[in-house]
Amino acid sequence: MLSMSARYRIRVQGQLGLEWSAWFGGLSLSWQEPDQTVLVGQVVDQAALHGLLNTIRDLGLPLLEVLRLPEEVSL
Repeated sequence: MLSMSARYRIRVQGQLGLEWSAWFGGLSLSWQEPDQTVLVGQVVDQAALHGLLNTIRDLGLPLLEVLRLPEEVSL
């Protein structure tokens, strides 16, 4: 069972304003055309990831993609 922190990229349909970042655990928001929002950031565990996905569902935002990003290498 995975419980470690990981970075994720979550893409949803619709353009959310920056004020929505707090609703998504402080993930950074950016935008793609047409009419898509990309959330990127560290998620502490799988329970937190499910919480984010539940928030997306509860807001009625169509989920387009969830991608676990590779770990960053620190030099």
